[in-house]
Amino acid sequence: QEQLVESGGGLVQAGGSLRLSCAASGRTFSRYAMGWFRQAPGKEREPVAAIRWNGGSTFYADSVRGRFTISRDNANNTVNLRMNSLKPEDTAVYYCAADAILRWPAVWEYGYRGQGTQVTVSS
Repeated sequence: QEQLVESGGGLVQAGGSLRLSCAASGRTFSRYAMGWFRQAPGKEREPVAAIRWNGGSTFYADSVRGRFTISRDNANNTVNLRMNSLKPEDTAVYYCAADAILRWPAVWEYGYRGQGTQVTVSS
């Protein structure tokens, strides 16, 4: 059974950094676009970043561009999100997603989605 499992979330002070990881299993996602989206309480889902299957193209929301970096390791079926200079408004549950077709910014519509990991940034 295909599964995406996020890890690396937690509590961090504003200005700090976190690295989220998403481990894919059940199939090879090396030919799949992968991405991250987030949802804060009472707010709509928001795209964060996405990466083409070969890593050749990356996409970022304006709110995170220059602070977040998405990368992937197809040999290990993982995708990572390095988050620097975190702000309280980055607080949300972060979800990993994968799909055979890269769609931006609607990462939440990808066919495979994880359960999410909480990121809390204190001021």
